[in-house]
Amino acid sequence: MSYPYVGEQKVRFADTDANGHAYFATYLVLADEVSADFWAELGWDFNKIHEQPTLTFTVNANIDFVSECLPGDWVDVGVAFTKLGNSSLTSEWEMTNRRTGEVAARGSFVSVFVDKSDRKPCPIPAALRSAIVALQPELA
Repeated sequence: MSYPYVGEQKVRFADTDANGHAYFATYLVLADEVSADFWAELGWDFNKIHEQPTLTFTVNANIDFVSECLPGDWVDVGVAFTKLGNSSLTSEWEMTNRRTGEVAARGSFVSVFVDKSDRKPCPIPAALRSAIVALQPELA
């Protein structure tokens, strides 16, 4: 799969478990951080969520562990949107460990856009939809 966005993250010692490698949930956190950077480039900055017209809820997070990451490892995380619905957005990601050159994990996130007042699903804001389609026209 081709990833229109790739970001990097470092595995910290605090991200590890008693086995000495990255705790399984760390992979999701690292992927989520890079995904958020991708969204920000498209105009949806989670650090300014109060300025956004809606909220987003992550309703599904999926991960397949492939190989371990150790403290100090840098990973590259590729992110692509794979489904653009009316109120939901699916992204897939793949994490590669720079030290080993191996895929460490891959997974996906499903986000649902919700109205700020009633917390019910609502359409994906037009500006974000347009930015996604401009980058990935196959989703139109």
